[in-house]
Amino acid sequence: MSDPLFGERGSREQVERGLVFAPKFDAEGLIPAIAVCVDSGEVVMQAYMNRDALAKTVETGEAHYWSRSRGALWHKGATSGHVQKVKELRVDCDQDCLLLKVEVLGPGSCHLGYPSCFHRAVVLEGGREGPLALRFAEERSYDPDAVYGGGPDKA
Repeated sequence: MSDPLFGERGSREQVERGLVFAPKFDAEGLIPAIAVCVDSGEVVMQAYMNRDALAKTVETGEAHYWSRSRGALWHKGATSGHVQKVKELRVDCDQDCLLLKVEVLGPGSCHLGYPSCFHRAVVLEGGREGPLALRFAEERSYDPDAVYGGGPDKA
């Protein structure tokens, strides 16, 4: 039975050069999705989508993801109000990764209170002993306890 939204994955030539959207989900039925701010180009988060999340995103114009830790579909911003309005949906050359250009409604995308989930940088310079260190590259843009009622796991 064919999928009314996604095309069949054909030959490599069709997948890489054709004009049919035929996303490749992994063995768990997931595809990575990277969200970037449409205005700044900054990567704000990375998550996964299953067929339902991707279909719901296309249907509503707002980002929906699959939470691997909760085993559930989630609408980004349903709790926080920090909805991601999808302005453009792209797929990579072999259709196994998605790029969402989003307008973030609210002060951030990270459930820990930062504008981006990528708010820490790996310290690469200097000598070291032991594992690599991290440094904060961004400041918090909102109080996650106030938004999530004391628990950031509701993001």
